[in-house]
Amino acid sequence: MISRRALLATALAAAAAPVRGAEGGTFRIGYQKNGILVVAKQQGAIEAALKPLGVSVRWTEFSFGPPLLEALGLGAVDFGQTGDAPPVFAQAAGADLVYAAAQEAAGSGAAILLPKGSAIRTIADLRGKRVAFAKASSAHNFTIAALETVGLTYADIVPVTLAPADAAAAFARGSVDAWTIWDPYFAIAERGDGVRILTLATDVAKPSNYFLANRRVAQADAPVLQAAIAALSGVAAWCEAHRPEVAALLSKGTGVPLEATRRAVDRTDYRIAPMSEGAIADQQRVADRFHTLGLIANPIRIRDAVWSPPAPPAASKG
Repeated sequence: MISRRALLATALAAAAAPVRGAEGGTFRIGYQKNGILVVAKQQGAIEAALKPLGVSVRWTEFSFGPPLLEALGLGAVDFGQTGDAPPVFAQAAGADLVYAAAQEAAGSGAAILLPKGSAIRTIADLRGKRVAFAKASSAHNFTIAALETVGLTYADIVPVTLAPADAAAAFARGSVDAWTIWDPYFAIAERGDGVRILTLATDVAKPSNYFLANRRVAQADAPVLQAAIAALSGVAAWCEAHRPEVAALLSKGTGVPLEATRRAVDRTDYRIAPMSEGAIADQQRVADRFHTLGLIANPIRIRDAVWSPPAPPAASKG
């Protein structure tokens, strides 16, 4: 995983680097410990797709979405995948990014977990409780959306904003009353002694994942971005039909135990498509939710950050 100091150093170096893409260079991908990007990395699918363009691939692991998109906005990486909230916060902060593709209704791989012995039985019981989640992550949005289903607001809980590894430790020692988390952390934690699932993300709203690109790269190197997304679409189709192999590849690529990885894979829907009107509307609702709560200062338009691939050149007439 990349540290903040290393991130800034990388960003400064990237600012001085030549334009990447079909002219030759490196396509830099940020990834997390789960999902299609890890499978693609293990298979070398994007490398194979970009080789004819004279472009190599460099991978950097991040613990969760917000630091990945910080790197994307700084120009330290060119491409990555996150859940719904990180790009909203990044766009609101002025990050120069675009939505390149979507993995809509990506599955049920997120939950609000309760520790052993918890007296909490319903979402309404979270009132006044300490709920851990990563700030500006999909778990942040999921927590607020879950509260809304029972008429509670963000002010009705005690938010404890922690990165996943820190939240896992706090949850294990009983320092928080609930933990909102995604796979593979969810898959690992749910088998803990006495751990219970309060609600799944799909009980509230089907969560989506998004593939984001640095806007400059999307504009300057569109063929590279298109080739990478096409490769990922092929990987997604393979994942749908080969779940046992997906679990094995993910476990090997991340070090997450195979049993936990299998559970995460079984509840994931692997489909990649361009940003649809539904996906744009879903993200706009997320953005509006955070603005209404004052968690982002200014309203944003998701549509302003949606990338439109260039149309193929018209065939010449002889």
